Amino acid sequence: MESLFSLPSPCLFPTPSPSAPKTLNPTTLSSPLSLHHHHHHLRRHRSPTRTATAILRSHGLSSAPSTALSDASDPFDIGAGQGDDAKFDWYAQWYPVAPLCDLDKRAPHAKTVMGLDVVVWWDRAEGRWQVFDDRCPHRLAPLSEGRIDPRGRLQCVYHGWCFDGSGNCKYIPQAPSSGPQVHLNTKACAAVYPSVEQNKVLWFWPSTDPQYKDILEKKRPPYIEELDDPSYTCSMGIRELQYGYEVLVENLMDPAHVPYAHHGLMRVRRRVEPGRAEADREGGGPVEITIEESNKSGFHAKQDAGYFRFIAPCLFYGAATVNQSATSRNVQENISAQPQQRFKRFLLIFMCIPVSPGRSRVIFTFPRNFAVWIDRFFPRWIFHMGQNLILDSDLYLLHVEERKIAKAGFSNWFKACYVPTKSDAMVIAFRNWLRKYSNNQVNWGSMSSEQLPPTPPREQLMDRYWSHVVQCSSCRGGLKFLKALEFSLQVLSLALIGTVAAARHSLTSATARNSIVFAAVLCFAASRWLSHFIYKTFYFHDYNHAFK
Repeated sequence: MESLFSLPSPCLFPTPSPSAPKTLNPTTLSSPLSLHHHHHHLRRHRSPTRTATAILRSHGLSSAPSTALSDASDPFDIGAGQGDDAKFDWYAQWYPVAPLCDLDKRAPHAKTVMGLDVVVWWDRAEGRWQVFDDRCPHRLAPLSEGRIDPRGRLQCVYHGWCFDGSGNCKYIPQAPSSGPQVHLNTKACAAVYPSVEQNKVLWFWPSTDPQYKDILEKKRPPYIEELDDPSYTCSMGIRELQYGYEVLVENLMDPAHVPYAHHGLMRVRRRVEPGRAEADREGGGPVEITIEESNKSGFHAKQDAGYFRFIAPCLFYGAATVNQSATSRNVQENISAQPQQRFKRFLLIFMCIPVSPGRSRVIFTFPRNFAVWIDRFFPRWIFHMGQNLILDSDLYLLHVEERKIAKAGFSNWFKACYVPTKSDAMVIAFRNWLRKYSNNQVNWGSMSSEQLPPTPPREQLMDRYWSHVVQCSSCRGGLKFLKALEFSLQVLSLALIGTVAAARHSLTSATARNSIVFAAVLCFAASRWLSHFIYKTFYFHDYNHAFK
C-alpha cells in the first residue's frame, strides 16, 4: 500500500524517498491513529473519558498488533455480549455524511446513506448541523429542496411548513391562527437522526427511534487524533462512485493494482525481486501483507511500509513513519532519548460509505506532519484534479467487475475469484469478514440488492460534476474562477480585434497592428485551451489503459 502514499497528487503531495526507511512500529508508537474521545466536538453530550486502549478494544482491536484480542465486553459497545459470532448490525453504527468544509450553511443538502435519504442543514439556533429524514410529514416532499427561512428554520418549499432543530413543526401557513394548533401534533414533526461533528466530518446514526436520542453517550464514531492536530495537513475530498461499498473497500485494500490500473498517474516504487527472469515496465512485484487480528469489528494488517486497520463498517486507514524503522529493537529507547526529535509521519484515511446497492461514497484525506505549507498555499481543487483522475482510472473496471460478481452470486466470491498471493491478504480478510458477519454483502434491510442499477453511458458513469464538483466547495469555487477567466479571455480577444478595426487609420505601424492581432489570437487560443481543461477537470476525463 505504500504506493498509495502519493495518491493525492504525484507533483504536489511529496512522497518519501524510496531509500528512506518507511516503516512503523505500532506498538512503540501506541497506534498513530489514536481513537480518543474528543469532547470539544461532541455537542450536548458528556461521557467518561477513556484511554486509547479502551477505545480500540471497544472496536475489537488492541493497541498493539501482537496482543491477542480480549473477549471482555465493552460497556460502551452496542451489542456487547452477543459474541463475536453474532451478525454485524449495519443499522447500529455511526456513518460519516460529509466533510464540514463542503457543507454550505445557507442551504439544505441531500445525502443518501445505507439507502436512507437524509437532509443536512445548519441549525442557527443550536449552532450545529442537523440530519433529518428527507421528507416533509405533510405530503412527503423532499426537505432538501427547501430553504433556511429568515428565522433559521428548515422550510419545506412545497407548502411552507417550518421545522426547528428538534424536528418540531413551528409554522403551518395554511392553518388559521384562531383554529386548532395542528402544528403541535406529533404527526407534524420531522424525523431527526442523531448526529455529531467529529474530525471535521459530520456523522449520523441511521435510526430516528427515540431510544437512540442519546446514543452518543453509549457509542461514538472512531476518533482520529491527527485530523484535529494543527501540525498535520487535513485536506479532504469526497466522491460519489458508481459501484458498491464492497468493491470500494476491497479496491482500497489492494496495493497490487496500483502500478497497473493507475499507470502513469502515481509515483510507485519499482519492486525488484532477485532472480526473477521477467519484469514488466509497470514495476509490479510481490507484496507481503499479513493479517494479524480479525473479528467482528474489523481487522489489523501489517505491510512492509506500515500497517493498516479496517474498523467496520466505514473506516480504513494506514500509517507509516518516514525516519524510524519498525524492525529496530531500540525504537522506544530512541524515542525516549530524543523527545524533541520530530518524526515524519503520513497517513491514508478512507471513510467508505454504503449509499445503495451498486453505489458508494468515499471521503478521503491524507494527513502528514511535513511539507504542511503545500496544502496551505494551494487550494484543495488543485489536489482534487489528480485525485479524481486516479479514481476515474479504475472506475469502469470496478463497475463492470461488480456486475460480474453479482452474476456469479455474492456468496460465490471465493469460487469465482482466484486469489493465491499475499498481496490479496486484506481483500481476502474483508471478504471473509463479510461472509462470516454479514452474509457476503451489506444488509440493506427492506431494499433488494439482487438487481444492480443498469450500466449508464461511459460519460455518465465517469461524470465528475455531479459525483464530486457539486459536493466540493473548493472545486465549485475553482470552476467558477476558471469559467470567469475563460470568459474574460474571450472578451479581451474581441476587444483587441475591435481596437484594430476601429483604429486602422491611426495605427500606421504594421508592427503595432500585428502585435494586437497576435495578442487577440493568443487570448482566443488560451480561452479554447482553458475550456478543454475545464471540461476534463470538472466534467469528464476518460482514461484509456491501452495507450498509457
